[in-house]
Amino acid sequence: MMFRNEGGVDRTVRLLGGTALMAVGWSGVATGTFGMALTGVGGIALLTGLAGWCPAYSLIHLSTARSGAKPCAQCDRPRRS
Repeated sequence: MMFRNEGGVDRTVRLLGGTALMAVGWSGVATGTFGMALTGVGGIALLTGLAGWCPAYSLIHLSTARSGAKPCAQCDRPRRS
């Protein structure tokens, strides 16, 4: 079961930024490898914004969601040294 680890502002920035990056990549403003990279990064930002979950946040045990949000079972475990 996935949980949300992105807050409202974080999700909004990802949705708007991802859409903008994809538009720049698709419109031809940025071409070649750079344009494809912008489209890919924008797509990832858009998907994580829609889902409300960021795998990178999970890896580093970070959450921008409100404190009342359901916590991650793995995030509550103590880190191994």
